[in-house]
Amino acid sequence: MNRKLKAAIIGSGNIGTDLMIKIMRQGRHIEMGAMVGIDPASDGLARAARMGVATTSDGVVGLAALPVFADIDIVFDATSAAAHVKNDAFLRKCKPGIRLVDLTPAAVGPYCVPVVNGDDHLEATNVNMVTCGGQATIPMVAAVSRVTKVHYAEIVASIASKSAGPGTRANIDEFTETTSRAIEKVGGAAKGKAIIVLNPAEPPLIMRDTVYTFSALADEDRIADSVARMIAAVQQYVPGYRLKQKVQFDRLDQLMIPGIGRGLSGLKTSIFLEVEGAAHYLPAYAGNLDIMTSAALATAERMAARMVGTAIAA
Repeated sequence: MNRKLKAAIIGSGNIGTDLMIKIMRQGRHIEMGAMVGIDPASDGLARAARMGVATTSDGVVGLAALPVFADIDIVFDATSAAAHVKNDAFLRKCKPGIRLVDLTPAAVGPYCVPVVNGDDHLEATNVNMVTCGGQATIPMVAAVSRVTKVHYAEIVASIASKSAGPGTRANIDEFTETTSRAIEKVGGAAKGKAIIVLNPAEPPLIMRDTVYTFSALADEDRIADSVARMIAAVQQYVPGYRLKQKVQFDRLDQLMIPGIGRGLSGLKTSIFLEVEGAAHYLPAYAGNLDIMTSAALATAERMAARMVGTAIAA
């Protein structure tokens, strides 16, 4: 079980570089095989080369041409939603069984939030990490959903403008759509809505997330306990993930929720979070990027452990 699988990262920007450093520091079943970019002058490619990692600035075509590609089992894609669709199709032709962990909102494969459904897709050849807002908030929706039926869930993710690079900005529309769908499919809400705010404040503010759920009436202590247990589970791979204040509850009557119904009565649960990054490569305020790379690595480690265990058993 000491064998490590080689991984490649597509995207040598902030997310890809932070992920590379996490793999090199924390990888148990995964080690770096290649860093892939399209900008020869990117800091990510330069850092990878200094650390002895194979690099290419020719995208996935260049990755397939590297000698190490024959040994690559897992590929992380930290580019954009549009690019991921093409990358997946190309790599699938080169090596049909290769595993892709998608950090874009493309959602080619099933949504994956490690603490909620991380073990459900270990055999999938492509898993989607939803979005930074999704990774931060869907565990909270799921925490309420495992206690009572959630009719509606709305999340607001506020991130420092400086932490939103070109890829994040290009994916804003996909962010809201993908997160909303994942709130329903993974979080368990009948209807989901996602909002992202790029906060230009100086100095930059830490990632803040607000989660509102409207559910059937339930024991408030049970919900608060479920939230606390889910917080602790996320902290296993994102130590800077925490509640800002106690969970709040309000009993509401005669609500009208589009697509759900009118005259509804139930419980509104308000959860306020903040996510501080580990500052491996990025500033600590960029918790939005840190939770994505941490969740992606946690997912890939589970996949790799399964793959290594299966190979040994065979």
